Amino acid sequence: MNKYRHPRRQAREAVFQAMYAREISGDDDKKILRDIIFRYSFNKETVEFVSDLYTNTVKQTEWIKNTISRHLKNWQIHRIALLDRLILQMAVGELYFMDDVPHKVSISEAIEIARYYSTEESSGFVNGILDAVYKEIKKNSKQ
Repeated sequence: MNKYRHPRRQAREAVFQAMYAREISGDDDKKILRDIIFRYSFNKETVEFVSDLYTNTVKQTEWIKNTISRHLKNWQIHRIALLDRLILQMAVGELYFMDDVPHKVSISEAIEIARYYSTEESSGFVNGILDAVYKEIKKNSKQ
């Protein structure tokens, strides 16, 4: 079995781990980012991607949560399992704030991370919410 993971997949997993650490520890965002970058041997380009994705997602957390909430049917964001919520936040942050990543790639990566780190049902849930967000982005870009 090939254990190679693309550097961007590793970067997304690192950001996800950093967001989890932030949620659990309440440590300073800069400390968490430094710690997560130190933990991996990323090249300069990947460090920049990790830093941008983490920083943008953290800065826009409330806006991102509101965006996710618009697409929840008969559900509230605080009831979403923590891991799924963090994956969604990271992915929505990537969809809106990372211009160099195709939307379909961002969605696919989030689904795979959910499949690996969360429950069997999580990947379908994440896919459904991100698909709705993607459709909203496409609709708004046509206006």
